[in-house]
Amino acid sequence: MTISMYQASVPVFIRALNNLAGILAKAAAHAETKKIDPSVLLNARLYPDMFALTRQVQIVSDTAKGGGARLAGMEPPKFDDNEKGFGELIERLNKTVEFLKTLTPEQIDGSEGRTVTLKVRDQVVSQDGLTFLLNRALPNIYFHSTVAYGILRHNGVEIGKNDYLGKL
Repeated sequence: MTISMYQASVPVFIRALNNLAGILAKAAAHAETKKIDPSVLLNARLYPDMFALTRQVQIVSDTAKGGGARLAGMEPPKFDDNEKGFGELIERLNKTVEFLKTLTPEQIDGSEGRTVTLKVRDQVVSQDGLTFLLNRALPNIYFHSTVAYGILRHNGVEIGKNDYLGKL
């Protein structure tokens, strides 16, 4: 049995986004219950030179929608990075999921050999679709989701491994 590019990308992206949305919902409830200004959590970082929680979530969204779009051979939709609260971040993740659900296996399957070009900081990088998926898109989604989880856990939000992994 083989796994298709669609199976290895879109459903995996959607699961990560939904799990992160659930984590953010728990963070919002934690802030409300503990009478913590949500901006404390939204602006929290693991280290001063790292992005804050809000930016970590935006990057997960950008990587998922960009990954799906690029594998489908299309331009990714652009979302403004202007979310101010947990509700808006969750809405952004949900909007990303809705976009990903428009992508079909027919658009993605066979993209392992398609050239994917993207700007990474100050350089333009081109690689085949399989390399892009395995070495850029998936690790980037997991990295920034993990950092978001770590920020919230470090700040006392009661979340665990099952929140990150989701229901099995």
